Amino acid sequence: MFEGAITAHVTPFKNGEVDYKKLEELLEFQIAEGIHGILPCGTTGESATLSHEEHKQVVKKTVEIVNKRVPVIAGAGSNSTAEAVELTKWAKKIGAQGALVITPYYNKPTQEGLYQHFKKVAEEVNIPIVLYNVPGRTGVNLLPATLARLKDISNIVAVKEASGNFSQIEEIKYLCGNKVTLLSGDDSLYFPLLAIGGKGVISVLSNILPGKWARVYDLYKKGKLEESQKLFFELFPLTKSIFIETNPIPIKTSLKMMGKLNGQMRLPLVPMSRENEEKLKNDLKRHKVI
Repeated sequence: MFEGAITAHVTPFKNGEVDYKKLEELLEFQIAEGIHGILPCGTTGESATLSHEEHKQVVKKTVEIVNKRVPVIAGAGSNSTAEAVELTKWAKKIGAQGALVITPYYNKPTQEGLYQHFKKVAEEVNIPIVLYNVPGRTGVNLLPATLARLKDISNIVAVKEASGNFSQIEEIKYLCGNKVTLLSGDDSLYFPLLAIGGKGVISVLSNILPGKWARVYDLYKKGKLEESQKLFFELFPLTKSIFIETNPIPIKTSLKMMGKLNGQMRLPLVPMSRENEEKLKNDLKRHKVI
């Protein structure tokens, strides 16, 4: 259902407010470049500092602008199961093709708690659900055995795996087979994940290079493995550069350097250090992004 390069899209701000005009410009850039999907209001979209109303409106506007040209997977997670259900219901109501539901952060549920959380959301809202595992941010790891328990719930269709543990990713594929689509949550593991049967990436890098990052998958799917691998490794250094500081600081700074965004973020995120900004600029120039 979901495959290829799916952009974890930034949320543009102007004078502290969401800039919907700029949002439309950025989304049109993504679609014109051939991206395979859009994900608003995830980590890269600074969902943590959006109000509930802003969150809902960004998702709604994204769905309207994209207008079914590519799938939209709406960020809908929370560390409150009730709030996750509410946001997932909203995603369905406004016509998103799926919902991304993160493991609850801060309250650190047990594996049984994770199972019950995702089961509850899936039972309450009949929409394709992508589970999101990113223990580096949430403090809790969705283990392969727990995901294997969830795989038979019909509308849990995919997992965005960002543990960074490739052995864990392999175990997920072994236990879940094709019941759950495996999507990389790390740009640097995009091609390796394809090689074990994954279907793509939910990407930060594709905010700036949607066409090339989508082409990695297009080539792979056509069986042009060497060409796909070559393009992946051409861009591989940038998968490190865009995480030189906390995401989405470097990617928003990159878009600013490209003249596509003002680079504004909400506290507690702050502009890059001068030293790291210079390193990022040099890397972007080296790869002819700017």
